[in-house]
Amino acid sequence: MAPGEYVQQTLAGLDPTAGGGVDPALPLYATTFVVVDLETTGGAPDGGGITEIGAVKVRGGEELSVLATLVNPGVPIPPFITVLTGITQAMLIPAPPIEQVLPSFLEFIADAVLVAHNAPYDVGFLKAACAKHGYRWPNPRVLDTAALARRVLTRDEVPNRKLGTLAAYFRTATQPTHRALDDAKATVDVLHGLIGRLGGHRVDTVGEAIEFARAVTPTQRRKRHLAEGLPKVPGVYIFRAADDRPLYVGTSGDIATRVRSYFTAAEKRARISEMLAAAERVEAVECAHPLEAEVRELRLIAAHAPPYNRRSKFPERMVWLKLTDGPYPRLSVVRSLAPGDTAYLGPFRSKQAAELAAAGFHDAVPLRQCTHRLSLRTVTPACALAELGRCPAPCEHRITPEEYDHRAAAPFRTATASDPQVVVDALLARIETLSAGQRYEEAAVVRSRLAAVLRASVRMQRLAGLTRIAELTAARRASGGGWELALVRHGRLAGAGVSPPGVHPRPTITAIRATAETVEPGHGPVPRASAEETERILSWLERPETRLVEMSSEWSSPVSGAGRFRDLLAKAENGGSHQLSTERS
Repeated sequence: MAPGEYVQQTLAGLDPTAGGGVDPALPLYATTFVVVDLETTGGAPDGGGITEIGAVKVRGGEELSVLATLVNPGVPIPPFITVLTGITQAMLIPAPPIEQVLPSFLEFIADAVLVAHNAPYDVGFLKAACAKHGYRWPNPRVLDTAALARRVLTRDEVPNRKLGTLAAYFRTATQPTHRALDDAKATVDVLHGLIGRLGGHRVDTVGEAIEFARAVTPTQRRKRHLAEGLPKVPGVYIFRAADDRPLYVGTSGDIATRVRSYFTAAEKRARISEMLAAAERVEAVECAHPLEAEVRELRLIAAHAPPYNRRSKFPERMVWLKLTDGPYPRLSVVRSLAPGDTAYLGPFRSKQAAELAAAGFHDAVPLRQCTHRLSLRTVTPACALAELGRCPAPCEHRITPEEYDHRAAAPFRTATASDPQVVVDALLARIETLSAGQRYEEAAVVRSRLAAVLRASVRMQRLAGLTRIAELTAARRASGGGWELALVRHGRLAGAGVSPPGVHPRPTITAIRATAETVEPGHGPVPRASAEETERILSWLERPETRLVEMSSEWSSPVSGAGRFRDLLAKAENGGSHQLSTERS
């Protein structure tokens, strides 16, 4: 192969867009390989520069066909290339140009795995030629024998991974000569020698061979047996330590494929590498369909708090923004709701998020911010907020309980339970005033508070719409036929199943209902499940392809609820304050 200045790039390997019609699960002995080698004028791939193509098609150790041709590059050949390859300018003058060779070559490699020694170099030239001359590159799966040799052979066996060195080691029938066909034939024998060594590494399919050739850590290579024997079905997988502690919980529509990906070069997360070093086995929990798998994953993470899971742990740590009892109520951040609480907002994922929403309400309505217990009989000295006009001073009885409720408490109740229009208008007016005075940083703070109020209100009303339904049954077409079925009670997944193809789903629904979890009603928008579980169910139910089968009661949201402010929320989260000034109604 001619030397050049081309910088090698990492191959896509098992890029999901690659394939060329070859199933990655195809056994190596049944895979059709096209082993290719190019001679070039040197330099970087720019659509030209190819002087010779040699390709050999093999399967199961048998040579099927050969393609070999000189190519006129349209430019003079550097003298050192002639010395290296023996290809002269006179030899290339009658040769066809690359644009005439490409159709035959692309047909030759169809539905095959492309093999080359130092594959990024050869593939780079071929892709550039296709792009320059208007041919679609088929994006085949590519196996690099140089990379494979680095994984299979040790330094004690071969001092380097050059094609000549490997040809001598495997005693190939054809020796490489820097001519394309000879080098391709030598690479065929090298490929067969390397495949013979893969059995000891438990690599049996073309997909496994391509991944094995990529750079993986010794831990990944040592632990890849943990992915063996897992089902190719939707479900949850649990990496467990030697003492059986769950280390990591995940979910997938195909457990086996997903777990195998942890042992490939595509997995580069440091914490996952640490987890794999501690893992001793992988447990699979098969599920009826992806929704059940997602829900079971959330519940397992919440129950065990695996150390290498970052999200969805500790759902019990949610907080609420509650309107206190008494004649002059105020907002309070609490960890849980009492059965008698009627005015609240949440759940929030953190105390900081709840306090940001509280600040939005304080900007919009004259709720008191002090924490004193106020009495209708005794006067308490007012704070600075009263002097600044930010508080109606109920502590000094400057406002009656009835008027305070009308001006301050009632807007909070209305905003959270149904219509936040009053709060939204007040915050938009404040943003507009601040922006007009060029106080843009202050306007941005108010904008973030508006977003916090709307985000929490939209979320709570959306959750409450589903959790107030005692029982709901929904169905979605399964990819293999039949129906994915879910039975939801008070926002909690109580049962799941899949009806067989060609069979009415009613008997399956009846069986699911008979064995489903009993879920009692409760207080609040998420009485019997985590907010994240109910949101996963909502996302599944709201898909266009999901059909509602039965409901015990209506599923509704307030006509003038927070949901109508979704566009405003998006602007508040992503845009500048000037975009909100026209939103007031």
